[in-house]
Parts: sequence; structure tokens; C-alpha cells
Amino acid sequence: MRFHIMTLFPDIFNSYMSESIMKRAIEKEIIEVHVYNIRDFSANKHKKVDDYPFGGGAGMLMTPQPIYDTYKHIVDTHNITNPRVVYLTPKGQVYKQEIASDLSLDEDIILLCGHYEGIDQRIIDLIVTDEVSIGDYVLTGGELPALIMIDSIARLIPGVLSQNESFEEESFKDDLLEYPHYTRPREFMGMSVPDVLLSGNHQKIEKWRLEESKKITKLRRPDLYKKSCKK
Repeated sequence: MRFHIMTLFPDIFNSYMSESIMKRAIEKEIIEVHVYNIRDFSANKHKKVDDYPFGGGAGMLMTPQPIYDTYKHIVDTHNITNPRVVYLTPKGQVYKQEIASDLSLDEDIILLCGHYEGIDQRIIDLIVTDEVSIGDYVLTGGELPALIMIDSIARLIPGVLSQNESFEEESFKDDLLEYPHYTRPREFMGMSVPDVLLSGNHQKIEKWRLEESKKITKLRRPDLYKKSCKK
């Protein structure tokens, strides 16, 4: 899979991608991450990428030309047809595991990181296929949401995670939150590991884990618990 990121701050991505699981996935050539500085594609002699909104209002908007030319460079350079272009915006659909799973099936994903008060609507109309929000709050830009999406999508691609980092039994599987985990020592500050986990009886362990997942989900995410009960 190839991730293509359109941003005004490329160094944010270069740092994250040079560490841990993302670094290994890139070295194994399981994923590619290409970062493009939108400012490099500005036709303005001062590399200006923003301007005042028509109709007045606070703040500035990202102008369409630099973004569109960045997009054209990406699709032409990599011969991408019908690209999936995701614009990170508070106005978008709230990001969930189902969206990550859907996007993990694409060969190329273009992520557009907005700034200021947003981007010219004509760019959204021309090239954007998905508008995504990572939550009901506002950030200074789309870079952190883009990193979250790359991380959550990449880890679903076969070979990115090792067996010890498997994603198959995690929160949101079957709309349930994950059960509690314990490791050595058996006792810590007067608290013991549940006896069932030391029993060696895998059937009882699986039953306990499922019951704990349901209990935690019902308490913390009743919306998810209702969904799981309908399955």
C-alpha cells in the first residue's frame, strides 16, 4: 500500500515514520509513505498558499491551485486511477475501525491535511472522495489525524504486525472493547492475577475474556454494547 500525504509540514511525518512498527513496515516494503509539501507546488512567487475568504469572515483559507497541482503530481507520477482522496476535517464522517478496514483494501490513499480555516470548497468538489474527522474537537491542522489514519490502516495490512503484535483480538472486534491483560509478577502491590488466567484451561479463559469484554463495553460504551447484542 502507498500513502501519499499532502501537507504544509512534511517533517511531522518524517519523524514518525522513522520509528517502531512504521519504520519496519517501510523497510520491509510492505507500505510506502510519500510526503509532498503543498507549498512546493504554489505558482505564487512567494510560495503563498492561503488567502482571505470571499464574503468575509475570520481567518484564511488554503487556495485551490497549490493543492490541485500537488494532487496532479501524485496521480501522474504514480499512475493512479480513481484515487481515494481523504480530506481530514472536523466536518467529516467520524473515523472508526470499519473505515480503517475499508481503506486498508486500497492500493493508494491520498491524505489531504488542511490548515487555517480550511480549504477552498472547489478542491473538495474536484478531488476529495472522503471527508474524515477523528473526533468532535478541533485541531490546528490535519497532520495528527493523518498520522492516526496511517497507523490504524497500516497495522491491518498483512505483515506489518508481528505475531506478538496481532490485531485479531483487540478493541472494537465484534463491537466489543478489549478485555483486561496481565503479565508477571503474579502479585503486585497486593493485587493478584485472576486465577482463571493461571488455570491453563483455555475454554474457561476465553469465556472469562468474553465476559470481561462485554462488562467493560456495557459500562464504558453502551452504544457499542447495543450493537454487539444485535449480532
